[in-house]
Amino acid sequence: MAKSTNLTEELKRYFGFDTFKGNQKAIIENLLAGNDTFVLMPTGGGKSLCYQLPSMLLDGTAVVISPLIALMKNQVDAMRNFSEEDGVAHFINSSLNKAAIDQVKSDILSGKTKLLYVAPESLTKEENIEFLKQVKISFYAVDEAHCISEWGHDFRPEYRRIRPIINEIGSHPLIALTATATPKVQHDIQKNLGMIDSAVFKSSFNRPNLYYEVRPKTQNVDKDIIKYIKNQSGKSGIIYCLSRKKVEELAETLKVNGINALPYHAGMDSATRTANQDAFLLEKVDVIVATIAFGMGIDKPDVRFVIHYDILKSLEGYYQETGRAGRDGGEGECITFYVNKDLQKLEKFMQGKPIAEQEIGKQLLLETAAYAESSVCRRKLLLHYFGEEYGEENCGNCDNCLNPKKQVEAQDLLCAVLETVIALKEKFKADHVIDVLLGKETSEILSYHQDDLEVFGCGQGEEEKTWNAVIRQALIAGYLDKDIENYGLLKVTKSGHAFLKKPVSFKIVQDNDFDEVEEEVPMKGGASCAVDPTLYSILKDLRKKIAKRLELPPYVIFQDPSLEAMATTYPVTMEELQNIPGVGAGKAKRYGEEFIKVIKIHCDENEIERPEDLRVRTVANKSKLKVSIIQGIDRKIALDELAESKGLEFTDLLDEVEAIVYSGTKINIDYFLEEIMDEDHIDDIFEYFKEADSDSLEDAIAELGRDYTEEEIRLVRIKFLSEMGN
Repeated sequence: MAKSTNLTEELKRYFGFDTFKGNQKAIIENLLAGNDTFVLMPTGGGKSLCYQLPSMLLDGTAVVISPLIALMKNQVDAMRNFSEEDGVAHFINSSLNKAAIDQVKSDILSGKTKLLYVAPESLTKEENIEFLKQVKISFYAVDEAHCISEWGHDFRPEYRRIRPIINEIGSHPLIALTATATPKVQHDIQKNLGMIDSAVFKSSFNRPNLYYEVRPKTQNVDKDIIKYIKNQSGKSGIIYCLSRKKVEELAETLKVNGINALPYHAGMDSATRTANQDAFLLEKVDVIVATIAFGMGIDKPDVRFVIHYDILKSLEGYYQETGRAGRDGGEGECITFYVNKDLQKLEKFMQGKPIAEQEIGKQLLLETAAYAESSVCRRKLLLHYFGEEYGEENCGNCDNCLNPKKQVEAQDLLCAVLETVIALKEKFKADHVIDVLLGKETSEILSYHQDDLEVFGCGQGEEEKTWNAVIRQALIAGYLDKDIENYGLLKVTKSGHAFLKKPVSFKIVQDNDFDEVEEEVPMKGGASCAVDPTLYSILKDLRKKIAKRLELPPYVIFQDPSLEAMATTYPVTMEELQNIPGVGAGKAKRYGEEFIKVIKIHCDENEIERPEDLRVRTVANKSKLKVSIIQGIDRKIALDELAESKGLEFTDLLDEVEAIVYSGTKINIDYFLEEIMDEDHIDDIFEYFKEADSDSLEDAIAELGRDYTEEEIRLVRIKFLSEMGN
């Protein structure tokens, strides 16, 4: 049992804090009294202390079940810093060798160890169960307890076995802790851990210092992000992407645009990953681009912005990741880029999973869509999702509250929704209720003969998205509820029934529209179309002049689309010129100076304001395939063999080689041409391209096709462009 204690003194003695935060003291007292305890506390609220301090005060060792190896290591290091004795905290997981595990066991049996962290997978091993049976256990703590629930965002089946294993080792008080749980998930955790009657300590999920915003995701999302970060100079931020590939690409793009950024994902080797994480913590870099693998247990208090490049699979995940901003109580901006088709992609990913899991995943995605598309206060929506009421009408710190939409009266619409839910005997989800309102003859509706109901088709005068808004806002207002056991089934609450008897005013705001995000219109030049016609003709004349001087066809210097792009975006530095399609470093070096000069003069004379930050610098596309083709040609591998080794048709290989040459890279395929073609034939085709007005393959075949194959013409054209243009 706990030594008799003054908790505040012990807090100061072990951890150096003068006061407890929020519910910490009440939670610790409940656990010290030997009671099961359920803790729901948002990220940054001080969950770990709720089991760390009791472990120091009680006899024996506390067993903490935690899902992440990185998290365990951080916490063990932190505990050792508070104590003179290294053995005070240990972990057992797959990263330890046998000698290390023996050392851990010896420290535990000698009574040195107050806290033992175990991964759920290690807990299920027979040898560990047998060992723990010999240990004096003070209590069990289940951290990240949402992993128990398949409704949670990090569901781990091993977590479902915790209760039976605890029973086998020996029953002791249990504390379960999570930072994100809806009422549904909370019920699921308590049921599974056999702690339905435990005391529940729930802290507010409201983080008033966080600003929430959802922006439409256009093709220019990278540009938007770069602009945003450049306005946050010197501040720390995290950008979350769903795929590892996007993490790598975006980190590169940020770097070439002068932003100090590093990538982080589970596919990197652990040394690089740790180095990148440390660089961020030590402020050697400002921005980390990461998959959700990043940030678990990382306590950097001054993260000023969290950007979601892709919308998430669940609001729990979203809340947890945005919660990494502004932990010190200072500003924290949470910006999410959203387009509806991202959700469709996520739904596709679920197709291989069991039906029940797909169903759950789909419900979670619907909640995310509701959050992103709704025009209601985002804080209100998030808190409602976690079962918390937010009384304010306007939080003043989210995009919807700062730019409120007009409210419209929807009293009749709400009555129609409530009557339809009742007519359907409260056995269906929102999408089905809306189908009935709209009078859709789906197979499900027909099989239940719901097309005979009086309410069928009573809502045909309104759009589907209006009905969605009514249902979402009726849930927040408490007229509707979702069944906790069969999540998603709509139920009419007591207030809902009262509303039907005596309707009062019910105002809604229409949802934001993210279905088809308008792509940005190309920047207008000085003329009425996207291209500046005056500059375009100046550039064409210049190209002609250079071509004449060098005795080359004009298209070899720059092709028309490149000139059009120059007359649209006015590049005036070498770097900007290299961002023009079809202009590689080689071409820019060879011909660029004169073009830049002419563009500059044109801009000055006509007082043209160049589009600012005109073009996001892109990372040269050195895709593995292109690089390996260039290496193969350097090693003089026959092109047909090269195609075969890459699993390509010969014509596909030629497409790749042409792209390489057009971007300004010089290659030499003479070794192959000499092998397969007569020298005179090569010269004939080469001379044709020297005289031709364009590099059009159709024109060349029309002219030469009697004597040469299409492949021969293409091969010599590659030689010609490489030698004359690059």
